[in-house]
Amino acid sequence: MVKQTVLVINSGSSSIKYQLVDPQTGQAYAKGLVERIGESEGHIVHKYDSNTTEVNAPIADHEVGMREVLRLFDEVGPRLSEAHIVAVGHRVVQGGRYFDGPTLITDDVRTLIHDLCALAPLHNPAHLKGIDVARDLMPDVPHVAVFDTAFFQSLPEETATYALDRDVAEKYSIRRYGAHGTSHQYVSQSVSHLLERDDLRQIVLHLGNGASVSAIKNGHAIDTSMGLTPLEGLVMGTRTGDIDPAVVFHLQRQTGWSAEELDTLFNKKSGLKGLTGENDMRAVRAMTTSDDEQTRRRARVALDVYITRIVKYIGSYTAELGGLDVLTFTAGIGENDTNLRTEIIERLAPFGVFLDEAANNARHDTAVTISTPESSVRVMVVPTNEEYAIAQQALSLV
Repeated sequence: MVKQTVLVINSGSSSIKYQLVDPQTGQAYAKGLVERIGESEGHIVHKYDSNTTEVNAPIADHEVGMREVLRLFDEVGPRLSEAHIVAVGHRVVQGGRYFDGPTLITDDVRTLIHDLCALAPLHNPAHLKGIDVARDLMPDVPHVAVFDTAFFQSLPEETATYALDRDVAEKYSIRRYGAHGTSHQYVSQSVSHLLERDDLRQIVLHLGNGASVSAIKNGHAIDTSMGLTPLEGLVMGTRTGDIDPAVVFHLQRQTGWSAEELDTLFNKKSGLKGLTGENDMRAVRAMTTSDDEQTRRRARVALDVYITRIVKYIGSYTAELGGLDVLTFTAGIGENDTNLRTEIIERLAPFGVFLDEAANNARHDTAVTISTPESSVRVMVVPTNEEYAIAQQALSLV
């Protein structure tokens, strides 16, 4: 049987991440990254068949970058003309109220994604660049949009609604949309499959440079930490997470900063980076052993703020769910930072949640339970695979 593949594209403002994926097994036949698009020196990494090819050259725009990707597939492999591509799957952050699942990209759908740029100005414009270029260069293959917000489209009204003037909210489409939905859906469904139960009360912690938490009951999301934009919720690498909105008004009055300057402060200069100068959790963790006392203290405070916010969400979501069966860690930090998992679970010990230290400290490439048999809640680490999830959803349409 000829294997089918899906080319998955995640286009950022100055980057293109891509994978050629078997949507049945999740195997990535090739993957790569185009970065520093528009800068004086661009960089491309293409990985195929245990070989890594790197290109350092100016990449003027996304079209040039995508053409280089196609050239590398032809010259290094695997040749896309022989890869039996059935679809190109595009990650799109914001689907608004329009999209509750994967969607074939037509001109009308492209227009709707464009109209939603106001709700995701840091993401949707970049996704559109990738969509436009890929549709132009690969016109004979179906292109499918998979939305980060789709899994949270069915949030209950009481969790999706802000207590804002209703007319204003409706006019400007202000509500809680969530993000990272593709990951939360994939991980929660993986847990249900592994435990052979559809009636689980789950909390999924997606902890990476961007971080979010979701509450999932019987396979359906009932709450999530990100809101109108990915800024709300947990402390992140460079984002504030939850903050009194009056801070915006206060800073405007005191500094005269523009909306763009405040947007940059909250999204790109805050979070762990704002507290320590470093946005990488590994660097922050290393700072806790610095010879400089002030550096150690700042790093420790940052970690405590980060952990406390997570624990607060676990507590509130457990109450919303009416109890908790499974707590799952995923994404870069969640899957790899054993110390962070220990510190979080230690704070849950009064509720009967206990960690199996050996299981927690071991390295795993697959899903694993890291709680003890006596624990009141099963704690798991489940690697996320958004590219596989996008490939699966794209295949489901075509």
